[in-house]
Amino acid sequence: MIGTEGYIVLAVVFLTIAALAKELMRPGLIFFSASILLLAMGIISDKEMLAGFSNKGMLTVGILFLVSEGVRQSGVLNRLAQGYLPRKRRKMISLIPQIMLPVSILSAFLNNTPVVIIFAPIIKNWSEKLNLSYKKFLIPLSYATILGGMCTLIGTSTNLVVHGLMLDNGQEGFSMFELAKVGGFIAIFGTLYMTIFGNKLLPGKKILFNSKSSAEYKDYHYDVIIPEKSNLIGLEIKNGRLKELKGMFIQCITREGKVIETRKGSFEIQKDDKLLLFGKSDRLNYILSNDNLKLAGIDLIKEIPKSQLKQYEAVIAPRFPAVGKTIHEFNFYEHYQAVVIAIHRNGERISSNMENLPLKAGDNLVLLTTEKFIQNWGESKIFYLTSYIRDYRSTGTFWKKWMAFIVLLLMIVGTTIGKFLHSPSGIEFDMFYFASIAAMLLIWMKIMPHQKYTKAISWDVLITIACAFAISKAMQNSGAAEAIAHTTINFSKGFGPLGVMAALYIITSIFTEIITNNAAAALVFPIALAASNQMGVDPKPFFVTIAIAASASFSTPVGYQTNLLVQAIGNYKFRDYVKIGLPLNILAFILSMLLIPYFWSF
Repeated sequence: MIGTEGYIVLAVVFLTIAALAKELMRPGLIFFSASILLLAMGIISDKEMLAGFSNKGMLTVGILFLVSEGVRQSGVLNRLAQGYLPRKRRKMISLIPQIMLPVSILSAFLNNTPVVIIFAPIIKNWSEKLNLSYKKFLIPLSYATILGGMCTLIGTSTNLVVHGLMLDNGQEGFSMFELAKVGGFIAIFGTLYMTIFGNKLLPGKKILFNSKSSAEYKDYHYDVIIPEKSNLIGLEIKNGRLKELKGMFIQCITREGKVIETRKGSFEIQKDDKLLLFGKSDRLNYILSNDNLKLAGIDLIKEIPKSQLKQYEAVIAPRFPAVGKTIHEFNFYEHYQAVVIAIHRNGERISSNMENLPLKAGDNLVLLTTEKFIQNWGESKIFYLTSYIRDYRSTGTFWKKWMAFIVLLLMIVGTTIGKFLHSPSGIEFDMFYFASIAAMLLIWMKIMPHQKYTKAISWDVLITIACAFAISKAMQNSGAAEAIAHTTINFSKGFGPLGVMAALYIITSIFTEIITNNAAAALVFPIALAASNQMGVDPKPFFVTIAIAASASFSTPVGYQTNLLVQAIGNYKFRDYVKIGLPLNILAFILSMLLIPYFWSF
């Protein structure tokens, strides 16, 4: 039976999940508050509270942030991304694997977020040049990083969290490629699934099998106002087209607060009409040089020559100082010398009444500014800088690219063979050892700028992991984990350990979609450990299940950071993830239930 302390811990966990779901604060602060509350009530000791901050798995995650940033700074990822993309239109069935497979391999050894940040704008611009919809490729890009991350110990911080918890509880941790026994199969079948069904299920214009198709595809939006002396006044828009506006489609007119759809029928242009235009990225210069149109927001920067203006996109990161404030309250232009002309949120474009819209992490801001924006904010952690911006960034020298690649390769090889090496002084040649050396080399060779090393680390992630360890310990101390495990066993006792494993997978998967993947793994871990003890079976299959389930987040944009990033960059809707991702979630579940018991017996 669960005692008073157990109910208190369950209440704290419930409130923590609710706070995370409602995004009341950053995850690190929520978990820190929860662990302090448990400390204050005597459920965990101060040593148990602080143990997570010295956990080797958590510290390894922090060091790998430095390694990933060093590799990113070297420019080797930019060069690779620009080099392997196809030069000509081809069948979708060959384009998807050519994008997903190299990205999966990279993400098996690097932090997923910088891989997506670098590859997404390059893929977006590449698809425009080939007249393809970028919506067909950005979700596969995110999924590829998730699938690749499942295959190695360092592929995702979640694997290291589970690994660290195993070590803390006297269990043998994962080896470098142990999880690939399951993750590799899921990655292969996941890529095949996206290859076969991606063209049909992903949003965007379907890519025809005729590789010679040259249908013009327009993905960029422009809000323009018809000035008083415009020669366009009185002309008719017919089915969204106006011959005077070459290469652009008119989606709608906003007139006196009302939106008029122009896709079908004829509509006469009037003074002060606001038109939403679709076109390619090169249409910006055409609009700026056309006296018959006025780009929305240009009055704020009228002192800047039009020839210097460019349209950029920047995704707001959690560190952005104006999260929760409106553009007007924060005075965006004064801070960044850039005008927000539109905001993309949850797949919707917002270009009216933006001044009163509170900004959120993940918002994709469409900016009108100059190249100075890149110089001032290109390396800032307050933005995930996306389309057009990364293309202007200078990349590292030839030797930096090669040295970063060699250091990364040595880290991977060292970690792989480290368990076969023996040191008379008792040094453990593990992931922590080789990642620390790799980070040190990248910094001292000036591949990773030493002035910015603190910015490269996601402190919120580390605090979340460390405090999740404390909450995990509280669940063990209070008996809450034992009680939940007992209930789970009774619920699935007809199926034995396999039924419990399936229940653990589903619980972890649901938690992952609601809260962070690292937190989900840490919260379910003590339940798995208690269940294995009660049943008298080896806990290793349960731990593998948690690691895989915590990463297999495909059906929502909020479950995994890369999903949230490409949602902002690609303007996807929530339902786009459900449509393409839910079958992939089910596929990952089935493969896990078949393969985990095969490779790790109970």
